[in-house]
Amino acid sequence: MKSTVYIPAERKPVVAGRFYPASKKELYKEIEELDNSASKLYPNIVKIEDELLALISPHAGYVFSGIVAASAFNILRNKKGIKRVFLIGSSHYAWYEGVSIYFKGFYSTPLGKVEIDTEIATELLELNAIFNFRLEAHAHEHSLEVQLPFLQYFLGSDFKIVPILIGGQSVEIPKKVANVLKPYLGGENLFVISSDLSHYPEYNNALKVDKYTVDAICTNKPEMFLEQLKENEHHNYENLSTSMCGWTSALTLLYMTNQLKGITFVPLLYQNSGEIPIYGDKSRVVGYQSIAVYRKNTSFEEEDTLADYDKNQLIKLARESISRKITGSDMGEPPFAGLAQRYKNPQGAFVSIYVDDELRGCIGRIEPSLSLYHTIEQTAVSAATCDSRFSSIRPEELDKMKIEISILTPPRKVSSIDEIIPGKHGILIKKGACSGTFLPQVALRTGWNAEEMLEQCSERKAGLGKNGWKEADIYVYEAIIISEKDSD
Repeated sequence: MKSTVYIPAERKPVVAGRFYPASKKELYKEIEELDNSASKLYPNIVKIEDELLALISPHAGYVFSGIVAASAFNILRNKKGIKRVFLIGSSHYAWYEGVSIYFKGFYSTPLGKVEIDTEIATELLELNAIFNFRLEAHAHEHSLEVQLPFLQYFLGSDFKIVPILIGGQSVEIPKKVANVLKPYLGGENLFVISSDLSHYPEYNNALKVDKYTVDAICTNKPEMFLEQLKENEHHNYENLSTSMCGWTSALTLLYMTNQLKGITFVPLLYQNSGEIPIYGDKSRVVGYQSIAVYRKNTSFEEEDTLADYDKNQLIKLARESISRKITGSDMGEPPFAGLAQRYKNPQGAFVSIYVDDELRGCIGRIEPSLSLYHTIEQTAVSAATCDSRFSSIRPEELDKMKIEISILTPPRKVSSIDEIIPGKHGILIKKGACSGTFLPQVALRTGWNAEEMLEQCSERKAGLGKNGWKEADIYVYEAIIISEKDSD
């Protein structure tokens, strides 16, 4: 840990009884009513079958923004397999530059406790200088807390959270945070961005400025979003103190998604406080919008194929990295600059090395924790020098060496082995600290069916025994395979 700090084991609710009911029974009933109201106002709440990555939800008192929030979380009713929610908000009560993560214990609401994912939160805290823990940031903050009862209502208790509060007004901090969090997008993870829209313009001006802001968010372009915020400010709408109170959190999301393929921002429901019966004051309002963010489900074959230039550069990167290590020579900088931007993003990959058609090393990273450049650079060197099954590549073998690179999709958990297509899918078996994997091409070379592949991987790679896979978590992934002959 960066420093020894006191952190309460339970972060107790601080706005129960004010922003939402303090009674469990009353809170559950209110969310049920908000859900019903949202469904009536927006009967066609989007039921997209693509991968849900994130929700943007307001964080005012439920009487004001609860229906809009319900329209977002309603989507979770049909989404299975969400095990972890990254809650991201912008600090309202503490001023600091950086990011505060509540890293252990529980957040609680009248509906019960929600466990913090200590492993992930601690890893973020210890490995990235921009993250820290500030008790004062979380102690009175409402923006994360008000999202939890909705999550509990729709997801039950089988999920953990990573509570993140961004401090300050810097554009650079969201960019840095996005670079760290981007590998966690998708799979069992959901990102919830907590933010209201405009604060305090009169009703009609709020309709205008909020639409401009939402449209800018939905372009999935950070620069357009920032430009729109400036335009709103320069327009001098009377009493407009901010276009979006959690803009740094929304910007973080945009930096995470703007270079990914198949991303869609779907606006769900808009209201502002002027529309609320009894309490509504149209002379000074706050805007609320729910947005869902999806990634199109496509087979890996539907992705753009690698250009020949990119194949050449990736093979060259692997070869030069190996040569530099084995010969100790300085061959200049690896060829990073010439590759397309998509290969600078985090992505998993394996590097296999053959000499005289015999495998001499195969090592990789499945999880997209590093940029593809650095993944290939590091795994190529490891495959050549650190695969314990083989002797290291010798200098005189460099010219005989043939390289194969497998670029991987993020692993996806499966509930049945019927989902596994041998030859198309690689498999990953996990149980506790034990894990093992086979690349898609293993089934092509051996002729194994899905069960045979699982048995072999479980026994030979994961160390769980032939039938150990039956009590383990099973994941699949796909691969684009580049052989050195493809780049000749």
